Amino acid sequence: MRTAATTMLGIDVPIFAFSHCRDVVVEVSKAGGFGCLGAGYYTKEQLKEELRWIDDHIGGKPYGVDVLMPNKHVALGEVKVDLNALPQAQTLFLRKLLDDAGVPPLPPGEAEEMIRKEVTKVNMTREESEALFDVCLEHPIKMVVNALGTPSKEQIERMHSRGIKVGALVGKPEHAIRQKEAGVDMIVAQGSEAGGHTGSISSMVLWPAVIDAVGDLPVLAAGGIGRGKQMAAALALGAAGIWCGSIWLGTKQSDLLPEEKEALFRGKPEDAIQSKSRTGKPARVLRSKLTEAWEKPGAPPYLPMPLQTIVTMEARLRINRGKAISYMSPPVGQVVGQMNEETTVKQLIYDILNEFSDAVEQLNKVVEAE
Repeated sequence: MRTAATTMLGIDVPIFAFSHCRDVVVEVSKAGGFGCLGAGYYTKEQLKEELRWIDDHIGGKPYGVDVLMPNKHVALGEVKVDLNALPQAQTLFLRKLLDDAGVPPLPPGEAEEMIRKEVTKVNMTREESEALFDVCLEHPIKMVVNALGTPSKEQIERMHSRGIKVGALVGKPEHAIRQKEAGVDMIVAQGSEAGGHTGSISSMVLWPAVIDAVGDLPVLAAGGIGRGKQMAAALALGAAGIWCGSIWLGTKQSDLLPEEKEALFRGKPEDAIQSKSRTGKPARVLRSKLTEAWEKPGAPPYLPMPLQTIVTMEARLRINRGKAISYMSPPVGQVVGQMNEETTVKQLIYDILNEFSDAVEQLNKVVEAE
């Protein structure tokens, strides 16, 4: 297939995969698409390790890295050093919730170290994201994609000087215009159906609006895409490709826990809700007893990003270790209703392309009939 996106990055099909799992990134790129590693929960050292592994297994195929570049966040101060500095109202609220539900606490004597280890992975401030940019420059990546903000002119120039393209996720046309003015090479228009951090505009409204706003700049369609028919609709609206995230969570290559996958396979589209419970910013996650508890009267207020992520770390560790499926709320889009059983990344891509081909053939028949 030939679009502005495939030509720019030298890939065979315009299917882009966002994933925190290196195996998914490798398999998508080897199948002809473009894998993009989500680096929001990696330290510099961990990101170096992940990228080295990808370099060794991807066979020279192009891939990218996605980093969070929030325009608004609070400084972490001593939190990463002293966990006692965490706000207590939210911490005590979560402990009582899980204690009452019979979810086992973390092992005595090990809890603080386990939490601290996870907290070090939270890289959501602008300074930390800039440090991750430096790591990316040490590897043969083809594109860096940023979310929640606009990269600086200096960062874009550094990427371009090394032949690296720069992409940006947006949820509004005006955001896309701002990114174009900053000098990015590609826009990812992410509709509200998507998993994780999203805006409030649905995909069918957002995609053509962004495409019209940025002119000849390639736009990838994101939000609610997991099938070939949806890919055909995106390209028909003028997109240069599709950006998918949630659909890879149920694959064999995904590193989600078996219990998390089971929760996703049970989910319906309406179970993917927007909540501030995970990060402090609206993010679409799977509805659970945990998300519902935050909405009840008497629940403490949400904390700003990234404190909300850190203050909920102990609870997520307890839920995962205790295999408390009804409390699991991984980020996922409304395509969760299309995820019913485990498959491979390669098979999923083939299924998308086969259905895309059928959809285009059907559309051609309609045009010919007229």
